[in-house]
Amino acid sequence: MNKPILEMVGISKVFPGVKALDNVNLKLYEGKVMALLGENGAGKSTLMKILSGVYIKDEGEIFYKGEKNEIKGPKDAQEKGIAIIHQELNLIPNMTIGENIFLGREPVDRFGRIDWNKLYKESSYLLEKLGVNRDPKEILGNLSIGEQQMVEIAKALSLDAKIIIMDEPTDALTDKETESLFKVINELKSENKAIVYISHRLKEIFEICDDVTVLRDGKFAGSEKVCNLNEDKIIEMMVGRKLTEQFPKIENEVGNVIFHVKNLTNKYVKDITFSVRNGEILGIAGLMGSGRTELAKTIYGAISKDSGQIYVEGKKVDINSPKSAIENGIVYVCEDRKTQGLILGLSVKENMTISSLDKLQNKMFIINKSKEEDYVKNYIDKMSIKTPSINQIIKNLSGGNQQKVAIAKALMTDPKVLILDEPTRGVDVGAKKEIYDLINQLKKEGKAIIMISSEMPEILGMSDRILVLHQGMISGEFDISNASQEKIMKSAVGMVG
Repeated sequence: MNKPILEMVGISKVFPGVKALDNVNLKLYEGKVMALLGENGAGKSTLMKILSGVYIKDEGEIFYKGEKNEIKGPKDAQEKGIAIIHQELNLIPNMTIGENIFLGREPVDRFGRIDWNKLYKESSYLLEKLGVNRDPKEILGNLSIGEQQMVEIAKALSLDAKIIIMDEPTDALTDKETESLFKVINELKSENKAIVYISHRLKEIFEICDDVTVLRDGKFAGSEKVCNLNEDKIIEMMVGRKLTEQFPKIENEVGNVIFHVKNLTNKYVKDITFSVRNGEILGIAGLMGSGRTELAKTIYGAISKDSGQIYVEGKKVDINSPKSAIENGIVYVCEDRKTQGLILGLSVKENMTISSLDKLQNKMFIINKSKEEDYVKNYIDKMSIKTPSINQIIKNLSGGNQQKVAIAKALMTDPKVLILDEPTRGVDVGAKKEIYDLINQLKKEGKAIIMISSEMPEILGMSDRILVLHQGMISGEFDISNASQEKIMKSAVGMVG
């Protein structure tokens, strides 16, 4: 076999109170895609931050193009030909697409002035390569999250790097955008680029990757060719055990109708009518742009309705804001926990109690600190949230634990109806199982649960009943006993019968 273009040997990194990496190895080869896998908190991001110069390793050696090398910072990594596409977008919304792509590296003419023609011409070429039909002079903030992610990818491609790190690159992309990205990855392989590909979507690993390296609890758990693996084997490497029952669905007695929506209409959804019972999980499926999230936000009062009624326990309720939704027993856990669901600079405790402070106040409207701590510790214990303390800043937690805090925050409002929008997005397989177990426990307790998901196996594996949306309307409804992937997809694309 060819020699690796890059080899990381015995890499260790310690942060106060935690050993994030312990003697980790990684090899990258030209013209190959290496999948870097592991549960949230396994050390993947830390290892890539060392490779891209954000962190300095404590121990170990890095060999680049056969020579021992030190990566002294992000600029040094870029100059060596190492580029990273971050999961969190590092873009400036009020600048143009082209300015974002070449920020800090603008081409200049012979007088030292920015060569705008060249900047926009090269930006246009990169966007076209990625299948993004946008003018590079357009303000970035006008783009969808998926399109912005493609701009982040264009930025990395503009560096003409030898090694490209892609951290959850398809997380916000549509199927069409993902297809375009995979074409680009295959082009990069043919150009002898080495790619590190981090993803929780195991299907993508078999579609686009050549090799797999797995980290577990900050340690090297193994490396293998993709052709020698299947999903079960990868999951076993990631979690250190066989993961039985990926979707641990439970059967329980479904109660009375607790929640009813009648003829709900606005510019996003049209004439939506459905009910949910106590102890029932209603799955909502549909393609991107079908109105799933907009329906949830309309029910929650974050988007105004034009007409229609909402009933909780048979009583008509007037919901015109998230506050009034919570007061009426409806709570929503949004799909984008990092920008809308949580305040990343605050602690676990502050995030968890922010929506239910009225329950923790005394008669003088002062927060009872000991009661607040008891509530938070109870939920941390009940939901197996891994955190050093209740005062830990939430951005330091893994994605799975952040998601559990977002759900705990919702549950602390003591809801009758719980709306979960993409509850396991960006969460590893082990944490997914824990979230499914939690959803089942809430189902047992008689909560009415509405679960929106883009993942077909998740919808089929967890729901009791499934609604399908197409262009803001209900295009299908299935009991789980007669639901299938084919039926749901036909409804999702608007096919009748």
